[in-house]
Amino acid sequence: MTTADMHDVRDPELPGRLLTIERDALIPLLRARPEEDFALATGACPGWTVRDVLAHCSAALIRVVEGRFEKGVFSPESNDRDIAERAAWTNAWVVDELERGMTEAGPVIAEAGGVLDPIALGEWVHAGDVREVFGEPGAYAGDGLPHALALLARVTRHKGHLPLHADVDDMDEPLRLGSVPGERPPARYIGSAATLVRLYAGRPVDGERYELVGAEKRELNIFG
Repeated sequence: MTTADMHDVRDPELPGRLLTIERDALIPLLRARPEEDFALATGACPGWTVRDVLAHCSAALIRVVEGRFEKGVFSPESNDRDIAERAAWTNAWVVDELERGMTEAGPVIAEAGGVLDPIALGEWVHAGDVREVFGEPGAYAGDGLPHALALLARVTRHKGHLPLHADVDDMDEPLRLGSVPGERPPARYIGSAATLVRLYAGRPVDGERYELVGAEKRELNIFG
């Protein structure tokens, strides 16, 4: 299977694989940070601290693990309630819950047929948000990047997103994202994989070098 075709067949184990890779990278990083770093503001999520982002991520994954999807789940109001419910927790407790969620959510997502796949991708993106606040290199890269790109391709196709052909650095073949082209010709992207992730996640790309033709960057955001 070529890189261009990797979104055509769903790999049910892919979301869990991405979560496991990210767990093994992120959890040790979090446990090594001083307490005050959890109070740092995140540029990618205005109004949220690092702790808030982590509490949101852990709550979302535990909802998946426990099958708790009440009306309005994952709305801004629901997310705020999840964070507030953990306000009295220590930072260590939040990290422990996040580790549990990243360990146990994969099989549940695999069995859901694709509807929960975006949650794994969102978790990986939020981990990048935290790494960026900490000044860690490769905030939206690392060992999970190839798996994140494969999942991004699958999610954008499932959502019927606008078609885009991406010529990504260090990849031999273009990556096809979005739905099968219709009346609108595919947009074209040239640049790094990490910047492509930033565009689709609605993260800042100031100072990043890339070319995007045939679409506005706001059109790529899958989480907006």
